Formats: sequence, structure tokens, C-alpha cells
Amino acid sequence: MKQLTIICIGLIFIACSGTKSTSEASKKTTTKVIEKTPEAVIDSALTNKPIIIVDSFKTAENNTKQTPSKTTQSNLPLNLHNAWDALLQKHVTVVGNVNYDGFKTDEKLLNNYIKSLQAIYSTNEFSSFSKNQKLAFWINAYNAFTIDLILRNYPVKSIKDIKNPWDERLWKLEEKWFNLNDIEHNILRKMDEPRIHFAIVCASISCPKLQNQAFKTSNLNEQLTNATQQFLTDSSKNQISENTLKLSKIFKWFAKDFKTDDSNLIDFLNTYSQVKIAPNATKSYLDYNWNLNK
Repeated sequence: MKQLTIICIGLIFIACSGTKSTSEASKKTTTKVIEKTPEAVIDSALTNKPIIIVDSFKTAENNTKQTPSKTTQSNLPLNLHNAWDALLQKHVTVVGNVNYDGFKTDEKLLNNYIKSLQAIYSTNEFSSFSKNQKLAFWINAYNAFTIDLILRNYPVKSIKDIKNPWDERLWKLEEKWFNLNDIEHNILRKMDEPRIHFAIVCASISCPKLQNQAFKTSNLNEQLTNATQQFLTDSSKNQISENTLKLSKIFKWFAKDFKTDDSNLIDFLNTYSQVKIAPNATKSYLDYNWNLNK
């Protein structure tokens, strides 16, 4: 009887040990599965944490056997551009002078922000962005990519010192490589918002000033209006009086963007100018200074 008791105790001990080993092995081999939400993808891009992506829409479909509803704006990352906003406030003055040396020091943070744009662009949620969300996304992307372009070639005295600066396909979003011309001409100019010309910046003195805050959906209209008004009132870029206009060449290069079936350039200028311009005012264009906006 005593021997039988000892054998039973031994068997119980072996069984417990096996269970513990299996549990520990399970813990070691468990892989964290994260749904493909914007927040999860961006967190992975910024922290370099490996994740296995499971599309949240497909998960919902498998679990409920119902068609997933359209993504709402509440699911979108409202803080997407906060990192860019912080960099702008740190390295750009209120008058638009850019500290490229400072940006160079924080180049890793800039690259992390660009990774976050790449991450959100690859999700299902991007296709459901509103017009203003897409405008803010592409304006910020254009300006961040321009800074990145300068840093890749820094130090330079002008963006035009770089070979084909607007045609370099340096930024991959999903499976497509983008250049600055793609974003300006094939995306932003097709969104029927002429004020984008005073929000995107080509890193030059005669360009509109680089705002020291990111463009955000919540107050985008106000930001675009302020950028336009600031550009028009800057006498180094535009000289406006009732009967005489000495304008930035931006208004020459993109003349058709400021016209509609019911209005012309003068009408556009009068919407944002502090000076009332006569319909028959004479126009000329100022020389463009391509030196770096530092």
C-alpha cells in the first residue's frame, strides 16, 4: 500500500510538471495579433514593433457574417500630424524661416513622421478620408517631403541646386513611389482648392512661408485663408494697389487655378486682399528668389 501511494504521488508530480512546461512554452510562442487599425500601424512604424496584421474589416466579417459598415471619422487617428506639428514649431519661425540644421538634428523624427504617413496610406481607412482630411494629409506630406529632400542634399543654397528636385521619386506610399510633382499636380491641384498654392512650400524665399504648425482637418479652412492672406500682404512677394499689381509668379504659373466660369484672378484676389482691386488693374510679375528659406 505504501508503495502504491508513492507511485501515485510521483505520477501527480510528473503531470503537474508537464502542464507547467506546456504553459511556459505556450507563453514563449504566443504571437501578438493586432488588428489593422491606423493607430496600430502607426504605433508599429514609430516604435519598430513587429506586428502581424489582421484586417479589422475581415475579422468583423468572419465573426458576424455581416458586411462591415463604412469606417467613420471617429475611427481615424486625429493626432496623425502631431509629430510634424511639433517639428514645425521647433524649427520654423513665425515668419517662416526654416532652421535646416535643427531639422537635420531631428532627422530621425522627421523620418518617423513620414513612416506614419506611409502607414496610414496603406490602410482601408485612408480611402474613407473626407476631402479636408486628404487635403491636410497631402499638404503636410508635400512640405515634409520637401524638407526631407533638402536634408538628403544638405547643405545646399537652393532647391534648384538639386538635380530634378521635383521629379525625384523618393517616397513610397503603399506600392507607388511619389515625387513632389505627383503630389502638387496630380493630387492637390485636382482637388479644386486654389489656396493650396499658399500652403505648400518649395523651400525658397519667394515661396509662401512655411507655416510653423501642421495643417489639420479641424480648422483647415481657417488655416488656408490665413496662409493666403499672409502671402498677399507680404510686400516682398506681392505688391498690391487699387490699379497696379506686381504679383508673385505663382499667379502666372498657375493662372487657370484661380479662374472659374464665374470669376477671374482679380475676383480671387479681392476675396483675400486688404486692398480693393479695380477690375482693369494692370498686372506684372516679380522676380522669383529661389534661395533657401532659412
